[in-house]
Amino acid sequence: MSAAAGLLLGLGLFLVWRSFWVVPPVSARRPRSRRLEDELLQAGIQRVTPRAVVGSSVAAGLLVALLVLAGTGAVPIAACFGLFGAGVPLFLIRWQARKQRTSRAELWPDAVDHLRSAIRAGLSLPEALIQLGENGPEELRQPFREFAADYRSGGQFDHSLTRLKATLADPVADRIVEALRLTREVGGSDLGRLLGTLNEFLRDNARTRSELLARQSWTVNAARLAVAAPWIVLILLAARPEAVAAYNTAGGATVLAAGIVISVICYRLMLRIGALPEEERVLR
Repeated sequence: MSAAAGLLLGLGLFLVWRSFWVVPPVSARRPRSRRLEDELLQAGIQRVTPRAVVGSSVAAGLLVALLVLAGTGAVPIAACFGLFGAGVPLFLIRWQARKQRTSRAELWPDAVDHLRSAIRAGLSLPEALIQLGENGPEELRQPFREFAADYRSGGQFDHSLTRLKATLADPVADRIVEALRLTREVGGSDLGRLLGTLNEFLRDNARTRSELLARQSWTVNAARLAVAAPWIVLILLAARPEAVAAYNTAGGATVLAAGIVISVICYRLMLRIGALPEEERVLR
């Protein structure tokens, strides 16, 4: 009864805390599948669908659960670690996508410099974008090579720009592409000045964000360590038969379930407190 009362109290406090946050309308929120598609593209994984990620998560969870069950013989412990194992593929995808976004944020100013220099040298806008596939930053060359192949095969600049934006799946790339598209449509002559202003903004933003990320890293690492420590202790305790017998009961399962709920709530809370605002793709 005391464990059930504690769970109800924790759930009530969580609902009270949740009520203080403004929830955006459903129409303003991106579907989870679309967000996962963007993260897959940002991570450089182009031939994997969101359904495949869900399938791999289920498979990873079952595999981890079976391994822990074979090693400990406790179903509640195996179920807990199975849930953790199911989150590993999504965690790796988001980690890789975040790493790529951070890396590209430092490369976009150089790419804009190359583009600005090519336009000043007299190249047309499509030719300036094509040369980024050969002379631009190394990590950004492949998408622009695909743009060059698409443009040469079809000759439709607007369609090729749209496909380039979809391939990059990056908020900074969205702004650059739409600025180039608008300049080409209205026939403006200040493209060099526009790219220079955008370049200064991107450099300032990248410098400020890198400093904030360096200061934020200790909060994220502390949150992960605080969540992982009790479960590391649990897997060490599972080597003792008396601990396995204790957790292999209804009371032990209740304690583990409460531990998972508390760990998830505390982890999400710490990440939310220390999180930096992520740039959204508003120019899709």
